[in-house]
Amino acid sequence: MSQLVECVPNFSEGNNQEVIDAISQAISQTPGCVLLDVDAGPSTNRTVYTFVGQPERVVEGALNAARAASRLIDMSRHRGEHPRMGALDVCPFIPVRGVSMDECVLCAEAFGQQLAEELGVPVYLYGEAARTASRQTLPAIRAGEYEALPEKLKQAEWAPDFGPSSFVPSWGATVTGARKFLIAFNINLLSTKEQAHRIALNLREQGRGKDQPGRLKKVQGIGWYLEEKNMAQVSTNLLDFEVTALHTVYEETCREAQELSLPVVGSQLVGLVPLKALLDAAAFYCEKENLFVLEEEHRIRLVVSRLGLDSLAPFNPTERVIEYLVHDQTEQSLLDTTLRVFIREVGARSAAPGGGSVAAASAAMGAALASMVGQMTYGRRQFEHLDTKMRRLIPPFHAASAQLTSLVDSDAQAFAAYLEALKLPKSTPAEKDRRTAALQEGLRQAVAVPLTLAETVSRLWPALRELALCGNLACLSDLQVATKALETGVFGAYFNVLINLKDVTDEAFKDQTRQHVSSLLQEAKTQAALVLDSLEARRE
Repeated sequence: MSQLVECVPNFSEGNNQEVIDAISQAISQTPGCVLLDVDAGPSTNRTVYTFVGQPERVVEGALNAARAASRLIDMSRHRGEHPRMGALDVCPFIPVRGVSMDECVLCAEAFGQQLAEELGVPVYLYGEAARTASRQTLPAIRAGEYEALPEKLKQAEWAPDFGPSSFVPSWGATVTGARKFLIAFNINLLSTKEQAHRIALNLREQGRGKDQPGRLKKVQGIGWYLEEKNMAQVSTNLLDFEVTALHTVYEETCREAQELSLPVVGSQLVGLVPLKALLDAAAFYCEKENLFVLEEEHRIRLVVSRLGLDSLAPFNPTERVIEYLVHDQTEQSLLDTTLRVFIREVGARSAAPGGGSVAAASAAMGAALASMVGQMTYGRRQFEHLDTKMRRLIPPFHAASAQLTSLVDSDAQAFAAYLEALKLPKSTPAEKDRRTAALQEGLRQAVAVPLTLAETVSRLWPALRELALCGNLACLSDLQVATKALETGVFGAYFNVLINLKDVTDEAFKDQTRQHVSSLLQEAKTQAALVLDSLEARRE
């Protein structure tokens, strides 16, 4: 699995298209960098860029963007609604795939040091890269903004982490660091700037100060006015959407607005959003309104509607959800090939994709078929009495199908990682030790994927037995095929676990895993037979 870091530099220019485009070009022309999104705001006079790549490539892309900005942006003439202190105001590095937070800290340090050396500007570290507790949050560093910098830089406690303690009027100062994924989320109000800010103060974690904290953890917020839209916004940053969710911020803003008799007229996501944040919101509204919405596309459409994400501009998930963009532009997946090509790849003179990927594909199709049978039963008048039951039975098959489908690629990737470990040098004792450790880790991964397959199928047998007793009889053969496909997937998983366990040196791990996968295989045989017997009885 290749390493992937996201970088989200915020530049203090949101109106001059030539400047915006020049910075975009500096990023996109950096080898190994993929520019995913450019979000410019005229009133905020700020543009948020989002791009991804391997760690060293992303650092170079950020430096190229900063070099372009240093020629084109003059902070002494900047005006805008958004808090800011520099031409390149903030430049965070975020782990996406195969990269730790510590590695992103190294990216921030390398970027900050080189930026300060090249341009002779002050640079501060924040977030996970902060070297003192007082500099962990961006608002703390940015307090007073650009206008306060001349005096601030004279204070010893505000000496920059890199670069001179001197004021550079055309640039200001830059903050860089490492953090989790941040969601910039603005809720639209037909109100004054002051009313929007009052709501922001009530909600944001900082509140009005130490004695008056706000209600929402890991949320920053201010109120501002968008002249070009003739409306105010409660502008928030969700620092950890798994602590405070997107829908929580929206619902709490609506509650505050209602108390002030102010209308909420939709919302706006700035930049990109993780898929999970939208799906969590979908789960909230499905539960709140007792909705049965299965497909991922439909669940996202529900969230767009409930939050009014398309109120200011069309919201296209393929352009705004980071997983969709990263997958489309950086990954080569077996799942993106046609069935004909996949079968040809399986039959080619190469070890991957092999039996593990085929087993995962078989199990995924089995789960999908079971989901289909449920949906061919649900919502039909003659089976109306089963609707509640189908709403309970269908989702596990639908979710398992997606998980099992992902294992088609995971199995091939695990084998590829093992092959890469085989190529490691072994000339010295230290190199031999590193190679041995890498090989053992590769084998454990090669065991983990098929074991996950078998465990995923294991959770489906109770629902499959129940579906076999009441599902639409017109789909009887589909359910029989589903049962054998799931059983076949477990057989494949069993054999793949055993062959990869063979060279594992941890005997306790080997014994425990062998017993576990054997019990899962026996369960699959027994449960599949029970389901098939139930279906045969219904045929009679």
